[in-house]
Amino acid sequence: MNTQELTTWQTFKASLEQNPTLTLQFQYAPDKWVDASYHITEIKQAPIVSVDCGGVVNSWTEIIVQLWEPEIKDSERAMQVNKALSIVKLVEKSLPLNPLGIVKIEFGNSQFDTRQMYPAAFEISGENLVVNLIPDATQCKAINRGGSCGTTPEGDECCTPAKETYIEKPKIQLQNLIVDGQTCTPGSGCC
Repeated sequence: MNTQELTTWQTFKASLEQNPTLTLQFQYAPDKWVDASYHITEIKQAPIVSVDCGGVVNSWTEIIVQLWEPEIKDSERAMQVNKALSIVKLVEKSLPLNPLGIVKIEFGNSQFDTRQMYPAAFEISGENLVVNLIPDATQCKAINRGGSCGTTPEGDECCTPAKETYIEKPKIQLQNLIVDGQTCTPGSGCC
């Protein structure tokens, strides 16, 4: 996960619910806007389980809102927030979304390769609720755990699994508890 503060589904949805009458706009780069004719084509919930370079298991959930610009522009004004909320409501009837899931907006067009971006800020500008998007980035999770990406002071690489420590188990001695000639057989009364 990125080291910055990420938007959860509950925060994203609450931001929409607080502004139902505004127009919902997405800015994917400075002065670059998702066209007003966009559609929310789907909302995906993706549980992620990974093992990082240090052998540590990580897990989180992503909620991905996919935006699509049709080739033929069918609107001069972006959708209102309440229409987006009606899509959310429809989705949540069939798919309960994890409120702590990390939100990503998936978008691309002919000038911008499709990618997933994070909502960085929600701003009210006139009649618009503007969601400013920032790109996702790769990172080394060892840094997030307080480690370093490179060589540790002990000379170990961060991307190598932790050294196994060998603990010698105590040895036990087996004894035969059966005295010669004595055995327990059915009907002998010893059992």
